[in-house]
Amino acid sequence: MTTETNTNANPDPDPVPNANPDPDPVPNANPDPDPNPVPVPVAEVAQPVEPVPAVEPVPAVEPVPPVKKDRRLLRATLRWVAAVAVFGVVGTGTAYGITRLDRTDVPGLATHSDGRWTYPVLVKPPLPSGSPGPNDDARNLAGTHYADLRKLVLPAPRGATADALLKGTDGWLPTKDFLAEFASADDRKELGQTLLDRGLRHIAARGWTTPDGTRTRIYLLQFDTAAVAETILNGKLMSQAAPTYALRDGDQFELDGKFPDPARIEHVLLAPYTELKPYGARQARQAYLASGDTVGVIIQSRKGGMPAVPFEQTVTLQSELLD
Repeated sequence: MTTETNTNANPDPDPVPNANPDPDPVPNANPDPDPNPVPVPVAEVAQPVEPVPAVEPVPAVEPVPPVKKDRRLLRATLRWVAAVAVFGVVGTGTAYGITRLDRTDVPGLATHSDGRWTYPVLVKPPLPSGSPGPNDDARNLAGTHYADLRKLVLPAPRGATADALLKGTDGWLPTKDFLAEFASADDRKELGQTLLDRGLRHIAARGWTTPDGTRTRIYLLQFDTAAVAETILNGKLMSQAAPTYALRDGDQFELDGKFPDPARIEHVLLAPYTELKPYGARQARQAYLASGDTVGVIIQSRKGGMPAVPFEQTVTLQSELLD
């Protein structure tokens, strides 16, 4: 845009003289200005320069330590937390796997420094076509084990010596051999009559001795219905305080309050007991359990004291097979 000269049509005839004339006027370098001057852009107009304040000296700053060490610490902490989480999941999965396996795949537990035994891989025998399991309440009101009971007895762990006296005839044990576990003749007579009256069908058994001297005996007693089996368990063989009949291997027993909950199976009634001191040369542990139409009796004893870990392991695996 150009600047046009504004011409007053009516000039003042008597201009007022300057009250303070400049005594030494500066001559104009361009006495004849350009009638059409080019305007100067605003950006090109010189601006007055503000004075720059004095800059005070900046105090020396301590160098910032590198964060590399903190990052290593953070990574190490995260790895530690991740490891704890993994071990927690693995521990939980292991306990869950012990108690809730499918009936066709029940692995034996490996030997560890805590005293567990090495069992072979356990596989439940197949059920007859269309037959329900013992705890199928909808289709099996009697709680019948349709699988061969002899194949539901826990096998001996690796390195153990089998007890030939418990093989029986064709895998079925005479009742008198089971009754021989109890110390009193009167108890044996009473219990034998009870089993007869309640319609005991047969007994499957297995026993072994491990290299450390632990002797194990397992008996599975099958009845007509689950109701009869529970009556034998709760009314004849045991109570919450102690077993009904004294064993040859031990006398005074109490309920094992330290038996771990993860070792218990949901559908299996269980009462574990441990012998009280003084227990003599051998200490015994015993467990009574019921699943469906079958009652299980597990007895373990060892000179100098019977450890809890192999007992718990044996009871858990046998319960799994009967579930």
